[in-house]
Amino acid sequence: MPKMKTKSSAKKRFKLTGTGKLKRKHAFKSHILTKKSKKRKLALRHDTLVHKADENNIKTMLRLK
Repeated sequence: MPKMKTKSSAKKRFKLTGTGKLKRKHAFKSHILTKKSKKRKLALRHDTLVHKADENNIKTMLRLK
């Protein structure tokens, strides 16, 4: 059997941390930024962790499981 390919979309969106957790970017930061407050845009800049309920699906897409 050939090797299983990773999902390219997941590969571009998620990174694995040193402890094995998944890192992601915030949504709503790409356009229509004029009506959003500076405080809101600042908070969206920082990365965050993927929710535990979604971790298994994403790890499967990245072929980590």
